[in-house]
Amino acid sequence: MPLLPPLPRAAVIVPAYGVAYLLGEALRSVQGQTLQDWECVVIDDGAPDDVANAIAPFLADHRIRYLPTDNKGVSTARNRAIHATQAPLIALLDGDDLLRPTYLATMTGLLEADPTLRLATCNARLFGAVPHERSCIEQIQGKTDGLHGTLADVLDRSFNVYIGTTFRRADFDRIGGFDTSMAQSEDFDLWVRLMMLGGRARYVDQILGDYRVRPGSASANSGRMLLGNIRVYEKAAAILPPDAPEQALINHLLVQTRAVLAFEHAIDRIIDGDTRRGLTELRLSRDRVSGLVWALCFILWRMAPWLARPMLQWRRYTHSRGAMPPLLFRTLRNHGP
Repeated sequence: MPLLPPLPRAAVIVPAYGVAYLLGEALRSVQGQTLQDWECVVIDDGAPDDVANAIAPFLADHRIRYLPTDNKGVSTARNRAIHATQAPLIALLDGDDLLRPTYLATMTGLLEADPTLRLATCNARLFGAVPHERSCIEQIQGKTDGLHGTLADVLDRSFNVYIGTTFRRADFDRIGGFDTSMAQSEDFDLWVRLMMLGGRARYVDQILGDYRVRPGSASANSGRMLLGNIRVYEKAAAILPPDAPEQALINHLLVQTRAVLAFEHAIDRIIDGDTRRGLTELRLSRDRVSGLVWALCFILWRMAPWLARPMLQWRRYTHSRGAMPPLLFRTLRNHGP
């Protein structure tokens, strides 16, 4: 009886909706890994562009497979692709992003060595439709040694999880995979539910990936992200025991996030042309912001309200860089348990 070939150590999952022209860069970054024992599934999710033609040159590599499906959203696409693989570890790579050569070796090594880890993440370069390239993570991670995070740390974003993260198939199966009802923040929701299994998150303070922000991408829309975060908190509150220590934190995060969302909606009104009503709502929420710049803005807009729209349009543009809005980030970092 012939022996079955050993399982690859990691599966790389690549959703490729609308990024066929960038897919080759992503796949070359997978092929360039120092750890070569991997499998990779590219799923097109009913993409309008020619993913099949883009992936064709790579199918000679037996480790790479193409899974064309109907369009059901990124959560369903990732679930389908993961179910088509066998490796015990899962690494996510969006079709317009890149992995640095030592990414898989580093992540698999950490997870294989420490069974208490629920996920392993890293720093990455943010590039593309941003004012300037920078690191995705620029603050100390978590509240302990800067390398490990708890459920509370992941919830309040003091431990930020980069989308190019690796986790265990067994844990993914235990929580039921990505929630296909989530239209936004589906990755944050997964990280939170993985951490609710117990254990720790692990951060590698190295740039091991490249995260591309494209104009109009979901990561550039702070309002939708805030709504998604609220849903994640509500779900976590419903799942955790009522006496869980994280419940007080979740309640605080819900209050703060809803307040920031109201602030962002007021800005939307102004940008959409309803300046009078928007400024009224913005003034009601001005305790959300502090500092000399904001104080001067409110004084200026009282004298010249017509300036509010172009100034806030500029703010919205400069903050659309695939990261948490600075206001929300400061709010969550400074929470009171």
